[in-house]
Amino acid sequence: MTTTVRIPTILRQYTGGSAEVQVDPAGPTVAETLRALEAGHPGILARVCDEQGALRRFVNLYVDDEDVRMAEGLDTKLSDGALVSIIPAVAGG
Repeated sequence: MTTTVRIPTILRQYTGGSAEVQVDPAGPTVAETLRALEAGHPGILARVCDEQGALRRFVNLYVDDEDVRMAEGLDTKLSDGALVSIIPAVAGG
């Protein structure tokens, strides 16, 4: 199973500048995809998840067009060829 992960500009230092990365997760969930991403690009997972393994509140993750927080969170199941987008939250006034 191959998953494409879109990487925001601020995290591309971990992917050698790549805007998209292909990963082959060990399982069909977002969590497994993030672990596979970390295996190939050390340091990126700590920017997406906190010390307890939960998604950081200032990071949004989408599977195709669905926010994982509106699905099963990091346990959201992926189909082969799914697109996972890491999107930093934007705040301001």
